[in-house]
Amino acid sequence: MIRELVATTARDERCPSIAWAVVRDGAIVDGESLDTVYRIASMTKSFTSAAVLALRDEGVLALDEPVAAYAPELAAVRGPAGSAPITLRRLMSMAAGLATDDAWADRHLDITAGEIDQLYAAGPAFACRPDERFEYSNLGFGMIGRVVQRVTGRTVQQHVSDRFLVPLGMHDTTWLQPAHDRWARPHRVEDGTIVPDLPAPLDDGEIAPMGGLWSTVADLTRWITWLDAANHPGADDDHPLRSASRREMQRINTYIGIAESAGHASPAGYGFGLNLRDDATLGMVVAHSGGLPGYGSNMRWIAGRGVGAIALANTTYAPMSELTLKMLHVLHGQGLVPAAAAPAAPLLQAAAERLVALLNAWDDAAAAALFADNVGLDESLARRAAAAARVLDVHGPLTLQAVRPDQATSGVLAVCGATSGTTLHIEVQLSPEPAAGVQWYEVQPT
Repeated sequence: MIRELVATTARDERCPSIAWAVVRDGAIVDGESLDTVYRIASMTKSFTSAAVLALRDEGVLALDEPVAAYAPELAAVRGPAGSAPITLRRLMSMAAGLATDDAWADRHLDITAGEIDQLYAAGPAFACRPDERFEYSNLGFGMIGRVVQRVTGRTVQQHVSDRFLVPLGMHDTTWLQPAHDRWARPHRVEDGTIVPDLPAPLDDGEIAPMGGLWSTVADLTRWITWLDAANHPGADDDHPLRSASRREMQRINTYIGIAESAGHASPAGYGFGLNLRDDATLGMVVAHSGGLPGYGSNMRWIAGRGVGAIALANTTYAPMSELTLKMLHVLHGQGLVPAAAAPAAPLLQAAAERLVALLNAWDDAAAAALFADNVGLDESLARRAAAAARVLDVHGPLTLQAVRPDQATSGVLAVCGATSGTTLHIEVQLSPEPAAGVQWYEVQPT
């Protein structure tokens, strides 16, 4: 069914080619044209954001410092009266208020430093004040590139290549048009006919940090697998960017609203160089699209589940984001998306065993040792002991069957009554104290 989706999309959107893959646990389980190079446009923003966070982690720069403190030539870039200063955090999360500029920026990837300095000095247009709402800005990522160059003496492009592309083995991902012949030529649709997009693709330039990369499905599989690895329980791989910073990229900083794609409406937001959707069926989905004259692309994965999809096309603004979302829903419908991994919860497990033992043989001293101090105040131990006795009268002694954590300190216990044979559920929350005593529990009716 995935291949039918790809074929239908290629036909309907008039794409000369689509390179695609379904990814599971870091491996491509199905796909086509894995090593053909396409321009991935705004998918580049995740690479730029990762480079900034690496520099932040090293103490080279701060996300909340005004960018003019690093690059004085950006001092003229100011929002309307009363605006907060422009910072890297606001630029990376599309909260700076700069006017949405896709059509303009897509034809200025190769803008020179002198040309963009004139724009900065004149004061770019703002759609709103910073932090007022989501406003997608490519120019903002050009400003990020300028800050990085001022504080390190090297371009974002150099940082991305050295820090990520080489260590992750992404050898076909470049900032320049490939010198080999293994790349998809750009096309557009005119009057229903596919024609070559001219002039030739723009070269590297001052706004390239927003969308200049070329890549392949095979290389991008490495990228999304590495980013998502940070979401898995116990993730501790900090090379070449610590897992905490990778998770930071994949958390909503700026709320977008309810976004509809491929027939699915979900609350959506923007992290750092990545989009997020809280999909009612799939859970949190991380993605980013790319669109430039001649190309349309998308990468998408379900956070922490090891499942993703990538699609790259060589037609202007081809809606690959809809294709990848459909692909993930097909995989879910076929039972191929694993359940979210339960968090490690040793404290909850220990408390669960003690709580079930207490309910089976109530003892006030044991209760006082297990419970946080609020429990007896919320309801007396005598009343709780009586409630436990009533449960035993109906169901008999309880056996702990399973602990199902929601988080490390909360979850649901499945217990079975020896007499009734019924499975009961007990909701439990631990306190934030070092001893993590039970602060609340409730036996649910069957």
